[in-house]
Parts: sequence; structure tokens; C-alpha cells
Amino acid sequence: METRTLNLPSPPLPWKALVIASEFNAIVTDRLLSGCLDGFRESPLLPEKVDIVRVPGAMEIPSTLSVLLPRNEYDVAVVIGCVIRGDTGHYEAVVDGVTSGTIRQSQNHGKPVIFGVLTVETLQQALDRVGGKAGHKGREAGEAAYRMAQLFLDWSRRKSP
Repeated sequence: METRTLNLPSPPLPWKALVIASEFNAIVTDRLLSGCLDGFRESPLLPEKVDIVRVPGAMEIPSTLSVLLPRNEYDVAVVIGCVIRGDTGHYEAVVDGVTSGTIRQSQNHGKPVIFGVLTVETLQQALDRVGGKAGHKGREAGEAAYRMAQLFLDWSRRKSP
């Protein structure tokens, strides 16, 4: 059996990023966005372009992707949101909608989309994930965006992975 490892290109290739961030639960999403941008800044090569689009809530993320990804202006997208279960009955519907819609857009357009939407039971759990005891999921999303952009760019340049 033949195996091979596909590594990040060296030197890094120029890349462009789209970030779609929900305004709902801004105490969390603002921190996720800031962490994501920190993740970009810590990458070996800064993106040539970062467009940030704020949308009202997580459910608006997939439709925004459906409009912006086909423009072919971005090598990667990061989606940011925070869905807290709370006392409402529509938690599952929102989580399912944003998750499946985001995956569908990534697959339909052949672009990596990094899922930075927190799905938590409480506000404290969310805060723990934006610089608290559970790390910083925004920074992790920014770092993942760089890596995936580089892989996809390298694959498209070589015409086969």
C-alpha cells in the first residue's frame, strides 16, 4: 500500500479570507472574532485580504456563504457564532441549521469553511472557550483557516493532491 503525507507548501502561498460573524451573543462572538484575527496574525504569512461580514445571528451564516463563496474572492472562510441552549426550545433547530448549511456551502463551492460556531449549554461554557480555561476557539479557527487555505491552494496549483 502506497502512503504519502501532504504537507503545507513552503514558502506559504498568498491567501484571502472571509470571516462571517454573528452579532447575536456579541459578548462571545466579538471575542471569537478578535481571536480569529490573532490567529491570522500568528500565521507564517498574513492574508492579503480579510473581509469581515457581520450578520444578525447564526442562522444567517449559510445564506451569506451562499452569496459570497461563489464570487471566488476568497481561499477560505471562517464562520463565527455562539448558540446557547438557555431556556428556548429552538436550540437544536438553530444548531442543525447553521451546521448543515455551512457544510453544504463548503461542499457546494469547494472551499474550506472553518466552523467557529460555539454550541454550548451556558454563557459560562462559551466564555471558557474564548480565552478561559478551555482555550481560545477563535484563535484556533484563525490558525485552521491558514492551514486549510494553504492546502487547498497547493492542491489547486498542482491539479491533484
